[in-house]
Amino acid sequence: MRILGLDFGSKTVGVAVSDELMMTAQGLEIVRRQSPNKLRQSLARIEQIIEEYHVERIVLGYPKNMNNTEGERCEKTKEFKGMLERRTGLPVILWDERLTTVAADRLMMETGVRRENRKQYVDEIAAVFILQGYLDSLAFQK
Repeated sequence: MRILGLDFGSKTVGVAVSDELMMTAQGLEIVRRQSPNKLRQSLARIEQIIEEYHVERIVLGYPKNMNNTEGERCEKTKEFKGMLERRTGLPVILWDERLTTVAADRLMMETGVRRENRKQYVDEIAAVFILQGYLDSLAFQK
């Protein structure tokens, strides 16, 4: 079984997938779209990835505010969750993604990725952090 991790943004979706043992998360790609409301192609690409990797569950980053409140991005994420569930038939787990983008940025700084190049990788790395956090929580529950 594999789990898909998604970092849903206004113009991109960072994608990560677990290994079959559900121990580690690997970044796959960033699905880009022209407009925030044009999700059909993004959903179609996610469906292809689900089929290719035999995914059985999706973990979707949930962008709560630092004070634990929910803003507009949370509402958009819930809408996207509903679309994913309807289109794929898979369970979608919302996972607190606070500071994943900060952690992704810090990792790229530490590994020497130039500032102007970081934007093209940050969503994929954030998806890895989201999924890895979820995988770690599963291991902790055992």
